[in-house]
Amino acid sequence: MNPIHQHMLSETRRHFFARGATGLGTAALASLLQSSAMAGNGDAVAPTDSLSSGEVPDYLKKYAPKAKRAIYLFMAGAPCQQDTFDYKPKMEAMFDKDLPESVRNGQRLTTMTSGQKRFPIAPSKFKFEQYGKSGAWISELLPHTAKMVDDICIVRSMHTEAINHDPAITYICTGDQLPGRPSLGSWLSYGLGSENKDVPAFMVMTPTWTGRKQAQALYNRLWGAGFLPSRYSGVSLRRQGDPVLYLSNPDGVSTTARRRMLDRLSEMNQRTLDRIGDPETQARIAQYEMAFKMQSSMPDLVNIDGESKSVLDMYGPDVTTPGTYAASCLLARRMLERDVRFVQIFHRGWDQHGNVAGDLPSQCKDVDQPSYALVQDLKERGLLEDTLVIWGGEFGRTVYSQGSLSKENYGRDHHPRCFSIWMAGAGIKPGLVYGATDDFSYNITENPVHIHDLNATILQQLGVDHERLTYRFQGRDFRLTDVHGNIITDILT
Repeated sequence: MNPIHQHMLSETRRHFFARGATGLGTAALASLLQSSAMAGNGDAVAPTDSLSSGEVPDYLKKYAPKAKRAIYLFMAGAPCQQDTFDYKPKMEAMFDKDLPESVRNGQRLTTMTSGQKRFPIAPSKFKFEQYGKSGAWISELLPHTAKMVDDICIVRSMHTEAINHDPAITYICTGDQLPGRPSLGSWLSYGLGSENKDVPAFMVMTPTWTGRKQAQALYNRLWGAGFLPSRYSGVSLRRQGDPVLYLSNPDGVSTTARRRMLDRLSEMNQRTLDRIGDPETQARIAQYEMAFKMQSSMPDLVNIDGESKSVLDMYGPDVTTPGTYAASCLLARRMLERDVRFVQIFHRGWDQHGNVAGDLPSQCKDVDQPSYALVQDLKERGLLEDTLVIWGGEFGRTVYSQGSLSKENYGRDHHPRCFSIWMAGAGIKPGLVYGATDDFSYNITENPVHIHDLNATILQQLGVDHERLTYRFQGRDFRLTDVHGNIITDILT
């Protein structure tokens, strides 16, 4: 954040007219000062504290929004694309043969396999079948997802430059491999605001998982605001106890007393803001107010007692266990119903360097039925048509085995050159399989899609031009997609 720039903007808004300048000429000068101070890139205008209270500002629009809200089902650790969505039957005949150098072509490897003397090909041990009008090949590990292939668009040609987890997940979530940038949800919260003032615009859940227990850590920078005002950070729900820390009043403190305390605190913070001009003081005031509103809104949101048995059954047996992926998906639907702008669920444990046969089925079982149920639930309630759903991880996995190989089991290393995701709802073409990879699921052969392209498309479906949503920091206008990103027009209706 640039405090001087923000203070100049707040000074323009708050004090200019109050100092006796009420003529038309002065008003015109104030407008010029504000426009100059707020200039972004090109004809775009970078806003002050918030761009919007629910509607897309005109200067951010390029296309009519198809989505009002979005949910990102993030499979942290990188699912094996060739064991789930990218069927490679020719690999059966190449079991334990070395990956040809002509395929790898000297491409970068992680330190975990760069020292291997061999790169033995490990065909998927799981069966695949074709489903839907598109004839999409889906693994036996995802039977519920297979039932909805006509509702989703599978993209098999995603790619990234990052080859290790932390920079890769930071990259896809914030647009840069180095920490410090705002997350996708924070950009959306900043650019679009909220349609419900009683719940945060951006909410996050990190459910339990049943696969590999030595999972990669998740850091709150993945849903943090970076250099944006901190009020645009995602609010993470806890798995147990109060859904948000300190949601309940301490013993002896009534709601009325809490309200009086916040009112006095807001007055003191406002005096500090007027004197010093630190925009984070505004963020603090807004966060205190949101916390107070959440004391009444959150208990209702997380209470699923009113859900019908048929809905609970659709999400699966884990839905009533707090902190599970199934429970998180149901809560996500309830959030979306309440106009939460962006929901992100991080499901860990997809880092199968070994024991794919043991860990991957557990991971898929965690997410398969609840993900299917979420899409169908949204569809039945008429919400899918303006809700964007994204499912995927940070990169893919290698076709060769890391370490020992047998027909019963194998491991897979990181592979940024290609991976698979799926999307649904809000103007995404249903029943489409987009992009292709070679016989080894190693290199992209058709329609490459970079993670910047994905983020640009997500923003567009929500009505935002990714080149215009900018924020000035350290003398530069930053955006989620940096200086990259192309809309994936082929997958849009």
